[in-house]
Order: sequence, then structure tokens, then C-alpha cells
Amino acid sequence: MKTLTVALLAAWLPLSVYAAKPLTVCTDANPEGFDVVQYNSLVTANASADVLMNRLVDYDPASGKLQPSLARSWEAGADGLSYTFHLRPNVAFHATDYFQPTRKLNADDVLFTFDRMLNPDSPWHKTAPGGYPHAQAMQFPKLIKSVSKLDPLTVRFELNYPEATFLSSLTMAFASIYSAEYAAQLQAGGRMADLNSKPIGTGPFIFKSYAKDALVRYAPNRAYFGGAPKVPALIYAITPDAGVRLQKLRAGECQIALSPKPQDVQAAKSDGSLQVLQTPAFMTAFVAFNSQKKPLDNPLVRQAINLAFDKASYLKAVFGNTASAANLVYPPNTWSYDKTIKPYPYDPARAKQLLAKAGYPNGFDVDVWVRPSGSTLNPSPKTGAEMLQSDLAKVGIRLRIQVLEWGELIKRGKAGEHQMLFMGWAGDNGDPDNFLTPQFSCAAVQSGTNFARYCDPQLDKLISDGKKTADFKARGKLYQAAQRIIHQQALWLPLAHPTAYALARQGVSGFAVNPYGRVNFAAVTLK
Repeated sequence: MKTLTVALLAAWLPLSVYAAKPLTVCTDANPEGFDVVQYNSLVTANASADVLMNRLVDYDPASGKLQPSLARSWEAGADGLSYTFHLRPNVAFHATDYFQPTRKLNADDVLFTFDRMLNPDSPWHKTAPGGYPHAQAMQFPKLIKSVSKLDPLTVRFELNYPEATFLSSLTMAFASIYSAEYAAQLQAGGRMADLNSKPIGTGPFIFKSYAKDALVRYAPNRAYFGGAPKVPALIYAITPDAGVRLQKLRAGECQIALSPKPQDVQAAKSDGSLQVLQTPAFMTAFVAFNSQKKPLDNPLVRQAINLAFDKASYLKAVFGNTASAANLVYPPNTWSYDKTIKPYPYDPARAKQLLAKAGYPNGFDVDVWVRPSGSTLNPSPKTGAEMLQSDLAKVGIRLRIQVLEWGELIKRGKAGEHQMLFMGWAGDNGDPDNFLTPQFSCAAVQSGTNFARYCDPQLDKLISDGKKTADFKARGKLYQAAQRIIHQQALWLPLAHPTAYALARQGVSGFAVNPYGRVNFAAVTLK
């Protein structure tokens, strides 16, 4: 009789009884904000675009192909100068205590989203104090001629010239679609800044609250067109220290921990209560040299620093066995990677010769910026910075280490205030242009994502021409020529191509580590 009673009770119990515990994810840093188009860090994309918003198209990391999202289908014009998107019907924007939508997603939302980024005369254009770094770096204002509404669910983009990477660029976080109705409400009320602190999207989760250095809270979007999330709530527990993230995971205070240190990965493998999730990452860790500041404006100096650093020892100390050496811009398994380029060897004697030739026989003083907490691309910032400092001291370079909070480092780095800084880049898909345009184009100097601050007409043309042809062989030759310039100029000290890891408690299913650093918690279940 007891068994029957339990069965009958279960038939009418609400879902919340079964899944009363929220999904808590221990993350490594604060988001810069929630108006994702203003920013370029992965932390911010994870907290905004990945959980709150959607784009016209997405990139499936498993198949390596584009897939529908807010656009259920699309077609390109025969000349490559137009793309027509057919929007998914009945997509609902989030309903919150600060916004109640009166209509579903339509073409007006797409037009508002892109007009804001592309049109300097839009009243919304000026609401991004630092501009639109990705849109500017990807040269969207130059590329896109117009965005027009053909009917309520059909939008056409007209381009000024063909670009092979246009569709893949639309999968990036900055191309997330905003609500024009919400924007109009904020504008009418004189509260346009609220778009950055009270976001509205169409994604699987709804924003609830944010406390800096503590928590971001989200509720499930039960009306999500991709299917309602299976957890009753999502919490980002902001935990900069990787060791503390592991402790919280073991204590059950979080169910997933992002960006673990290599030693924590090893510890988790021997812990029966935990599981280790991993994938090769389409990422590169590097030290950027500001080529606009002396003495780093001299390529001989930049080459000398590459020669002076013992990268093998660095990889062992900081990454353990979880990363491969980075010699060029992107991972070796990326198409167009130039295997003929020889990496800079560890050669302090040659480094001293180059410094003398550059006019610095006694070395010089220089600053390097580093974040305080570890991440996938820099598991132990303090260790890495001190190893670089020690190696450069051997050739006479006196390196001063400055620790900056992540948001401050990104902000000031985009403004070009640094001399050197530890940085990392994750491509949004498998296309090499996702590294080249944002990091080495002249437009990216203006937008701030080009941390080398290097603008060279020849390099810029190679990158630009590579995007204008759909011929992989032709693109490959152009990109290999670009890699040779970047390597010869030593614009980076390439460090590592890491393995992306996440740790989870047993009983967590439906979460996979993304090689591009994005996150998707919509399908996660907890037992």
C-alpha cells in the first residue's frame, strides 16, 4: 500500500520537487557586464550570450557545421552579396519583473541589433563607451551595406563585397539578437544603461540578479524554443581561486567547476565522486607585445624575448601534461597552419646578440600585466609571470610584474596602455580568421582586440583578401603568408594550446566542454 501511495503522489508532484537543487557552476571571474556587444572576453560571453541570448545561426562543435538558431533557414545570393534569413516563428523574449514583452521575436529585433552596432547616428550606438570591439574588428561596418526587413519574419543582409567568413562570424557572441521593444522601453524611460545590467534575451535562462565577486543567478526559461532547461535554477558562483573551486565541488557547493588547474584535474581523476570532462581547445595562450611602445616597437627586441624564454619548462610547470607548445597563432590542426615555419628555439645567447643589435646591450626595464586568478589559458598566472621574469633577467631585461583584476586588465589592454600582457584567445569556430582578423588586423587595433597594436598594410591585405574568397586553397596560401609575417615580426610570445577541462560531480549529465570556450547548460540534468 505504501508503494502505491508513493506512486500516486509522484503523479501530481511538480517538477521542482524532483529537481529542487539548482545547478551551481563555479566560474573563475566576474563578467564585465551583460551587454555582450560591448566586450570581448570569454567570461562575459559565458555569462551573457551563452545562457541569455541566441544568434541567427550557431556553430555545432561536434559536426563542425553551421546550424539554425533564431533563423530556421537562410540562403545566400549567387554573387555572395546577399544573405536572406527566415526567422523561427513564436520565439519569446524573456518576461521579467522589469520587462513584459507584448510580442514575439521578429525582424525588427534583428534590424535594431545590427543598426545599433553599424549606425553611428543611432541613439543606441553611443551607449557602448568602448565601442563594439568584435563588430569593429570583424569590419562589419565596412562589410554590411544594409539590413532590411522583407516581412515580419524575413531579413536580408546586403554586403558591399563577398566574405567567406560572414556566416561563421554571425555565430559569435557579439551577434546575439536583442529585443527592440525592450530597447524602446528603456530609451523612453531614460534608462538605456540598464541594457548592461538588466539583460533580456531569448535564451534558455532568464537573468535574475548579479552580485560582484559573488553570484549571478538565472531562472530557467520555460518558454525556450529549444526546450526548457531541466534544472530549476542556474547559479554562477564566482570563485577566482581554482583550488577553492575544487573544494566547493567536493563539498557539493557547486556541481560543475570551470577552468581547473592541471593538478586539480589529476586530483579529480582519482576522486570517485567527481568526473573530468575535456576536449582539445581551439585556443592559444600568449604574451602580447605592444608594438606601439618602446622598446617593444623593435622586432629584434620581440624576437629576443621569444628566444630568451624557456617555454618547455614553462609548459611543464604551469600546464603539466595538459597543453602543447604554441609556436604560431592557432593550433597545428587548424587548416592553413604553416608547418614550414620553424619556432623560436630557447637560445639566451642569441637573444643577447639581438638585444645588442637593437641598441640594448644592457637590457631595459619593462612591465608585464597578469591577472590574479587562473583560467584555462593561464592556470597559474603568478608562476608563469615569475618564470618569464627569471628568464628575461638572464639576458638583462628587468621585468616588472603587475597584477590587475581581470576586468581592469581587459579594459586597459584594449586601450593599449600595456607594454606586455599575458593573454589568451579562443576562436569561436574552426576558421583561422577567428584568430587573424580580431588579433592582427588594422581595424582590430582601433577596436582594442589587437593586443599587439600592430597595423601593417601588407598583413592587413592578406587577412582581408583571405575572407573574400571561398576557395580554401587560395585562403590557405594567404593565411600562411600572414603567419610568416606575424612570426617574423614576433608580435606574440606564443605559449600554449591547452586542453579545455571542466570538473563535475557524479550525477551531472548533459554538459560537454566546448573547444571554443562557450558553455551550454540547457540540457544538464542532476541526479
